[in-house]
Amino acid sequence: MRRTERLFALGEHLRSRRTGVTAEQLAQRFAVTVRTIYRDLDALREAALPLTAERGPGGGYALEKSYTLPPVNFTAREAALLVALGRFAIDMRLLPFAGTLESGLDKVRAALSTSAQRELLTRISELSFHGVPALPSKREVRAELERAWFEQQPVRITYVDSGYIESKRDIRILSVAMDRHETRIEATDLEKNKARQFRLDRITHAEVIVGPRAAPAPSAPKGTPPNR
Repeated sequence: MRRTERLFALGEHLRSRRTGVTAEQLAQRFAVTVRTIYRDLDALREAALPLTAERGPGGGYALEKSYTLPPVNFTAREAALLVALGRFAIDMRLLPFAGTLESGLDKVRAALSTSAQRELLTRISELSFHGVPALPSKREVRAELERAWFEQQPVRITYVDSGYIESKRDIRILSVAMDRHETRIEATDLEKNKARQFRLDRITHAEVIVGPRAAPAPSAPKGTPPNR
């Protein structure tokens, strides 16, 4: 079985199950090594499939049953408003999860008939929003934070504070707060077991921690200049 075929079969197998399945069980089913299964699971995550990992009886890897929705019929005016508001959120940098929003908007457009798409373009051209864009952030940082939030996984971040001191922290995201100027991540600092806020634009690197949480990340020496 070629890898593309195996990835599709793996995704369908996970979606069809009501309980989790271990990497060892998947490796046996698809006649590959456990290391290969881990790589395949990472590929499915990169393809935006919401994988979760649970411990205990019946645990293991599972795919959210609600990751796709039944067909929804939008009128041109409904689609126009959704697309316009989505574009505004992206342009104003209100949402850290712009890639997922873009994908959703594309599907709204694709669901419309040719005539409805023409009407959609007309209606959108008549709508405009104005505001102050939030501070910019790195796309790869947003992608890792989105994955950590949806999959409820801890994430290791590199953060530059107001004094330009860089440090590494292991956190678990609790919520995301957005306004016109900045996006704030409310999270638990896993080393200190304390809730605190991090500004999205000050996170220079993020990486989801898969499996048992690693030891706390070492902090950079005081006075270390931030990466540029």
